[in-house]
Amino acid sequence: MEYISNIIFILLAFIGIGFFLRNLFKIRRNILLGKPENRSDQPKQRFKLMLRIALGQGKMMFKPVAGFFHILIYVGFILINIDLVEIFIDGIFNTHRYIGQILSSYLYNYITASLDVLSYLVLIAVVVFFSRRNFIKVPRLKSNELSGWPKKDANIILIVEFLMMLAVIFANSSEVVLQQKNAIHIVGYFPLSSWLISPCLSNLTIHQLTIVFSSCWWLHYIGILIFMNYLYYSKHLHILFAFPNTYYSNLKNKGEFNNLSSVTKEVKLMMDPNINPFTEEGSSDQISKKFGANEVTDLSWIQLLNAYTCTECGRCTSSCPANLTGKKLSPRKIMMDVRDRVEEVGRNIDKNGEFVEDGKQLLGDYITKEEIWACTTCNACVESCPIQIDPLSIIIDLRRYLVMEKSEVPQELNGMMSCIENNNAPWPFNNTDRENWSKE
Repeated sequence: MEYISNIIFILLAFIGIGFFLRNLFKIRRNILLGKPENRSDQPKQRFKLMLRIALGQGKMMFKPVAGFFHILIYVGFILINIDLVEIFIDGIFNTHRYIGQILSSYLYNYITASLDVLSYLVLIAVVVFFSRRNFIKVPRLKSNELSGWPKKDANIILIVEFLMMLAVIFANSSEVVLQQKNAIHIVGYFPLSSWLISPCLSNLTIHQLTIVFSSCWWLHYIGILIFMNYLYYSKHLHILFAFPNTYYSNLKNKGEFNNLSSVTKEVKLMMDPNINPFTEEGSSDQISKKFGANEVTDLSWIQLLNAYTCTECGRCTSSCPANLTGKKLSPRKIMMDVRDRVEEVGRNIDKNGEFVEDGKQLLGDYITKEEIWACTTCNACVESCPIQIDPLSIIIDLRRYLVMEKSEVPQELNGMMSCIENNNAPWPFNNTDRENWSKE
């Protein structure tokens, strides 16, 4: 019976971490449904970008209020969960603040004091974000695409974070009183908890304080395991994927479009007099069977990683000129639709062992033609994203499919394309006359 709590602790760890890894491998499988794309160039520049944007939150302060409170939660989340090392040591070996016994008291007091203060700052930040979503109703947080599950998901995460921080604070506060009553050895320093909460617990007996401390300690531990596994169903996957997403982000010039390898192959075949297109050498296996994308499996794995990384913060949509003028396009919705569709494809594979045609596709069933043609390709969505997500690349690939596979082009573009074909310019006059306007 002496080791029953240790056994329960280890069992919960195996179950929680096991489910987490299983779901993580599912997501990896889903991401790799996308086409291969090489983003292994310039590793030093990519690593610096990841450190600056993902770790250093380099783009968060573009919106100062949200950015400041997000950084509080982010820093608090990282530092407070360093405490997990000690939680696992104490849980497995039935010790109490083992690290505090091997570090110098000065260093350990500094660490615990910092974590104690951060717990309260995170608590404040969570309350601010909950109020912004539900009471202040910031415009970018009340769009139609956030109704239903996305709104519930955001609130669930905030409530869980609030409860976890409360558990940390009350565990610290009860420990302070236990130290004052000489019930446990004095380890750590908790400046805010000893001032704000501990006095409220001072009338409790040692037995009651021990129950409070143990309950909060276990609540925090179990909460971490639940939170870790809830990430699979939540937009908060960006906690994990922001790092690879920024590392593998596009380093080309802003707004530069990529050339389709399928088009390049066709042009090379056309320009090479030594290849007969009707022989095996020039057969269709050397040419892509599809231009552009109408399904998630036509997108690259980078684009699918982008979709899983999306935080649904809405900075892209609030910067989109098409959306601001009342068009249906929302870059955030584009990313949410891609993620929803690839998840649906993944569930189909889980159920059948392989993908079985379900009569749906990304273009049409999730994303409409009206949405993608509303895009001005200004790149504002990419610039405003705090973690380097690129909705524009997906929009362009969907357009390419419509133009090159279906010949479905808005009438306004047909005129421009005809002018380019006939006049080598997008205007309805000869390209040699393009400077005539300057004569007067």
